[in-house]
Amino acid sequence: MKKAHFEIIDETASALLEKEGRNYIGFREKVESLTDDLLAAMFPRHLSGTAAQCNPLSHGIPGLTNVFYEASETFAFVMDEGCEDVAAELIAALPEIHEILATDIIAAYEGDPAAKNTDEVILAYPAFVAIGTHRLAHKILGLGVPLVPRMMSEYAHRETGIDIHPGAEIGRYFFIDHGTGVVIGETTTIGDHVKLYQNVTLGARSFDVGPDGALVKGIKRHPDLGNNVVVYAGASILGGNTVIGDGAVIGGNVWLTHSVAAGDVLLAEPAAIHHKLK
Repeated sequence: MKKAHFEIIDETASALLEKEGRNYIGFREKVESLTDDLLAAMFPRHLSGTAAQCNPLSHGIPGLTNVFYEASETFAFVMDEGCEDVAAELIAALPEIHEILATDIIAAYEGDPAAKNTDEVILAYPAFVAIGTHRLAHKILGLGVPLVPRMMSEYAHRETGIDIHPGAEIGRYFFIDHGTGVVIGETTTIGDHVKLYQNVTLGARSFDVGPDGALVKGIKRHPDLGNNVVVYAGASILGGNTVIGDGAVIGGNVWLTHSVAAGDVLLAEPAAIHHKLK
């Protein structure tokens, strides 16, 4: 390599390092590891790994102690103080999160004729990973931890194809069948016993813009779904003022920007049969 080339590399490295801010080296790996280990702590007989560092997860106090310290170290990347207190609150909340996830497992088993047992739901269903991660991320968001919840949700998104913002409020007995392409926005609320199919979007209709041209944040942008709602594949339900009443059914490929009354069934136009041209 020529001397000039070394000089170019040195100058480039210096210029790039000058642009770097806070040190997040290893942060992404810690968030992903914490996500996996929290799920394994709640379902140790299904999700614990065989590696030595994972074995304690199936042995009660030592395993939870490890997870406690892992959470504290992860939160320390984005919090100046209180990391251990927040980690303790998270550990204390795991039984409640587990109990809610148990209802989601039942919803999947009872809602999918292909499910042979609840073990299959835990071990093989991407929706379980996505919903489990969401319930953890939502709790961590509520504890005031920045950035970590969003990274957890994006980790699950990458692994499952299901994108659930940690801010979304989701009731019990929630099931996403198949799941790929589902998007659930930040200000969405979902009641109990709701079932979504693949490629459903619960999104924003449009984005309000302030006088300076910047997006207005912190407002209600996504729809509300009541209890016992079913939304079939490819439907898009948009807007912060859109409310889907209890027991409503939204058909496949529907584009919806207005509210639907309880018990209503909304379908797209039926496909028409056309004769082949000779």
